Amino acid sequence: MYTAEGGKMLKKHRTLTACLMILFIFTSYVMMDTFFIKRVYGDELTGSSESITSEQGQDLSAEQSDQSSQADQFNLEDTEGSGNMHDGSSDGGHRGPGKGHKPGNRMRSEDDADSSQGGTENSAQGSAVSSDSYTDDNISITLKSYRENDTTIYVADVNVSSPEYLKTALAQGSYGRNVTEKTSDIAKSVGAILAVNGDYYGAQEKGYVIRNGTLYRDTAISGQEDLVIYSDGSFGIINEGEVSAQKLIESGAVQTLSFGPALIMNGNISVTENEEVGKATASNPRTAVGMISKTHYVFVVSDGRTDESAGLSLYELARFMDSIGVKTAYNLDGGGSSTMYFNGSIVNNPTGGMGSKERSVSDIVYIGK
Repeated sequence: MYTAEGGKMLKKHRTLTACLMILFIFTSYVMMDTFFIKRVYGDELTGSSESITSEQGQDLSAEQSDQSSQADQFNLEDTEGSGNMHDGSSDGGHRGPGKGHKPGNRMRSEDDADSSQGGTENSAQGSAVSSDSYTDDNISITLKSYRENDTTIYVADVNVSSPEYLKTALAQGSYGRNVTEKTSDIAKSVGAILAVNGDYYGAQEKGYVIRNGTLYRDTAISGQEDLVIYSDGSFGIINEGEVSAQKLIESGAVQTLSFGPALIMNGNISVTENEEVGKATASNPRTAVGMISKTHYVFVVSDGRTDESAGLSLYELARFMDSIGVKTAYNLDGGGSSTMYFNGSIVNNPTGGMGSKERSVSDIVYIGK
């Protein structure tokens, strides 16, 4: 039997059901748009910076490196489990306690070879356990693996005749959100000899994106610490809130990587023992890139989160890179994204995806012709 009271209850029920359906549809769209719907953006904001002199880039690199130690903290949550999320953060580059214990064999540039005739620092724990190499007229790469802190660490020691061989590449050759590919697939598409995953720029709406001299995104994140690679091959650490992307282009910036934090600045460890990435645990797979001299670089990837390899804290990673002679080092996207590709094969043991376990990412840093 129909009653007025019953009619009101039915109307309320239908209204509530409709509201819940609208909320569900809206939430589903936002989730899809954020994590799954691919959006390839338009043309770049500006052109190449090839005409800028390397001396200008060196000057700004040194200036901004000094300033960046005062950066505010910027934390990015560890949201492991999604193929479009980070395992690291961009905490501010606070000065650490200086150089720590030297755990491994030091890779030396020609510039410091004469000043260290007393021998390379070694320890049984830090000695390389295996190696491989690649050499041509312009590129020399030696790959070694180390065992530190119950973790396997892969180090690619790179010497090039010109900084032009240090490059970046975007997934599917396109700049956009949720445009992803596996590190190895991007590397193969551009003929990379050596590659590691980049900063996963596509998981953020802001943060500078300069790649191979082209400016794609110029919206700053206050306090965000970036690695800038200049046309002369030098590395610098800058604070996005203190210099515009256009100014970086004008000063010779060829690449920016916006993840962080900086691990070593001006030869000094710049993270503390307690510094970590958002909600990430201390021991994680890690990816980092470092400069020993303007044509001498290291690419570092550590395994982690497995019974065979525990993973590294940011401070442990910084100490290790300090031990092999790195003057400027920067933390890239880590966790399940951490992948090293060399000579046609994946070197490490990624933990971020199904099947092959290699996670799809937005971009890579690589060495290629």
